[in-house]
Amino acid sequence: MVTERQYYQIKEWAKLSWLVHGFGKAGFDMVSLKENFPSFSPVEMKQQHSDRVVFLESKPQTEIEGDALVTPSPGLLLLVKTADCLPIFLVDPVRHLVAAVHCGWRGTKEKILLRAVEIMQEKAGSQVSNILASFGPCIEQNCYEVGQEVFASFKKNGFQTDKIFRPADRPGKFFLDLRKANLLLLTKEAGIPELNVHQVELCTSCRKDLLSYRRDRQTSARLYNFIGLSDGNS
Repeated sequence: MVTERQYYQIKEWAKLSWLVHGFGKAGFDMVSLKENFPSFSPVEMKQQHSDRVVFLESKPQTEIEGDALVTPSPGLLLLVKTADCLPIFLVDPVRHLVAAVHCGWRGTKEKILLRAVEIMQEKAGSQVSNILASFGPCIEQNCYEVGQEVFASFKKNGFQTDKIFRPADRPGKFFLDLRKANLLLLTKEAGIPELNVHQVELCTSCRKDLLSYRRDRQTSARLYNFIGLSDGNS
């Protein structure tokens, strides 16, 4: 399912001539993006760990604050930067619409992924049966210990905590499955068929070719994850 370069790709998506995408490895940065995709205009956000989704029809002239980008416009390269959080791409191959979503535990708790799907429906008439999704590398459950306050916040927001949390050895601590939480949002709440979802099941904390905030607290470096619609020149 996954091809490798300086970034990981979904094989099925790599065959689509009108789409570019990748989940970046350590060392793949903005310079690398511009070298590899010179005809694209990169669009990045000041990420907030929020549920804010921004719809773009052209390159923004000012800084964007939020945690998801959606566009029908070729030539824009939507970026999500991560170092344990889960990057998710959404593609509507019928409407030619793409989205890039930053899913940390806070954004996941606030169901930002559902909001991104809603924007695709509202702005472009996307049908959930047509939407494809890919989940990139993130910190996996065995490495992601959180506290009681995180558990309680998910429970308050209606998540099935027994499906996404596992008790840790330490009292009041749990292991959170960020990937499963978003998969349930996408399939059970948004109604996207699970067959439409691809996974790059790699743990950022375990793999040295990736970056992990929990493992590498001394660095501010981030993984660059990107998706865009080709303008025919790339």
